[in-house]
Amino acid sequence: MPELPDEAFFTLAPDWICEVLSPSTEDFDRVDKLPVYLAAGVTHAWLADPGIRTLEAFQSQAGNWQLVGAWKAEARARIPPFEAFELDLGLLWAR
Repeated sequence: MPELPDEAFFTLAPDWICEVLSPSTEDFDRVDKLPVYLAAGVTHAWLADPGIRTLEAFQSQAGNWQLVGAWKAEARARIPPFEAFELDLGLLWAR
C-alpha cells in the first residue's frame, strides 16, 4: 500500500490472505469467503488448518482459484507469494 488512507477502512485488496480454519468456520471460509476474495482481486490465498496441521496455497488464475500446493506437518516449503524464503510449517503448529 503506497500510503495509509484517511478512511477507517481499506479499499485496496491485499495481494495475500491467510485463513486459519476451525471446524466451526471451515465451510464458510472455503465456500463463502474465497469467492469474495477472488472477486476483490486478492491473488494469493492460504488455508491453514491447525487441527490436521495442513497448509493449502491457492493463486488466482483466469478468474478461478488454482491450487499451488498442499503441505502437512513439519514440511519445509517455498510458497508463493513468499517463495523467496523457506517456511518451516512446524513453526505454525508449535504451541
